[in-house]
Amino acid sequence: MRQFKPEKLFEPRDFVKPDLSEKCYLEIGAGRGLHAIQFAQTNPDKQLIAIERTRVKFEDFAKRCAQQPLDNLTPVHADAIPWVVHALPPESLDGVFLLYPNPEPKSASQRWLNMPFFEFLLSRMKPGAKATLATNIHDYFTEAIKQANQLWQLPFEDFEVDKNSKRTHFEIKYLARDETCYQLDITKPKNYSTRFDD
Repeated sequence: MRQFKPEKLFEPRDFVKPDLSEKCYLEIGAGRGLHAIQFAQTNPDKQLIAIERTRVKFEDFAKRCAQQPLDNLTPVHADAIPWVVHALPPESLDGVFLLYPNPEPKSASQRWLNMPFFEFLLSRMKPGAKATLATNIHDYFTEAIKQANQLWQLPFEDFEVDKNSKRTHFEIKYLARDETCYQLDITKPKNYSTRFDD
């Protein structure tokens, strides 16, 4: 795997460095914000930064946030990779959500656990923090398990998502079609080191 080079990435347009709380979570690919809003409402003591790259989805998300403002939710319209590089110091995140990411059927190297960037993302997580990946695609799920185990050497739990779960619009749609959805919870152990810890 090639090495990730954060120094090559430019600061995103209109970038604003966030004020991070003690308990801070990140959602990448927040879509229209259903999970982000639910998480912020049910966890008032936790800050969530929710990033969405697609303009149409982000505009819907922003409208929802305007209708019910939440002090602990920060919606961000940006490409997640340069944003994370410029915004987050090492060991600043208590958790990361990757809920129903694009499976990238034509480019397996663009899947989160296959990307060199994943090492950088791990460096931004606190020891004990979890990265939660959800997908309805079994091959994606089994590949992610293999990468978590063999490449990243991380402990994890894997299971099927409860049929009554309604975290995202994708999840609602898949479960309504009686598809199985899968979840992988990856934990960053104490003393886990990356090349980007400093």
